[in-house]
Amino acid sequence: MPKAYVFTRYGGPETEELTEIERPVPGPGEILVAVRAAGVNPVDWKLRTGFRRPGDTGEPRFPQVLGSEAAGVVVAAGPDVTGFAAGDEVFGNTAAGAFAEYALLSAPVTAHKPAGLSFAAAATLPVAAATAYDGVRQLDLPAGATLLITGAGGGVGVAAVQIARALGLRVVGVASEAKQELVVSLGAEHVASGPGWAERVPGPVDGVYDLVGGEVLAEAAALLADRSKLITAGASPADAAALGGARVARARTAEVLDEVARLVVKGELDPLVTTVLPLERAGEALRTVEAGHARGKVVIEVAA
Repeated sequence: MPKAYVFTRYGGPETEELTEIERPVPGPGEILVAVRAAGVNPVDWKLRTGFRRPGDTGEPRFPQVLGSEAAGVVVAAGPDVTGFAAGDEVFGNTAAGAFAEYALLSAPVTAHKPAGLSFAAAATLPVAAATAYDGVRQLDLPAGATLLITGAGGGVGVAAVQIARALGLRVVGVASEAKQELVVSLGAEHVASGPGWAERVPGPVDGVYDLVGGEVLAEAAALLADRSKLITAGASPADAAALGGARVARARTAEVLDEVARLVVKGELDPLVTTVLPLERAGEALRTVEAGHARGKVVIEVAA
């Protein structure tokens, strides 16, 4: 039976294990892929602790395979799925976990992988890069405008800086001192996070893309003359609305995946894959992200 990295109950790392499971069978709206790479994201360990995504219903069934995004080769498609055939190279959001030799992808959020895009790079795009793209497009700032991004050194932030720069925006990135070099290398002006950070922002800003929430979100909102240009992926819709802003509206479409892949192939978006580990070391990959020590994207590679 194929291998998968799972968690067996809600809790900490002690609930995780590499095990064997039945090969998934694609249902309506699903595609079965032989996984070649899977991206690792903070949401993965948060789900293990019991976090429920908005709209999640029903009782959890264990074991649950970890991982939210993957790239691989189509093995089979569900009965109502069109546009995908066995042998196609694809990437997308999982209908069930990604840290496995075989995974189910959700067909509406699966795209064909361009030849110029590696499996490792493709596997990092459906969560962080797509969220970044949706937010920058939602703000709809004109070229030359200034966008402030809080949490600019994280996975979504790094992608958002590059996407905004590709659209001709001036970007001010708020991140730790340790990530100054990274933020500047992406084309943003760095502002050190921490007490008094808002006072260090150079000049007025036209939009805010918040990835932190809490007091940082409130301080960022105070920098805007037009609060309709405040969006967040780091706070709840209620918290955003209380400040006159909004939560990032996720498109969750294959078209967005096509667009971020195009940006990578054009050289305008670097997924910054810095760590690649085999499935047998999935726990180590997850610990790197959970500890907040990751610089760039962490990817789990699955042997063909």
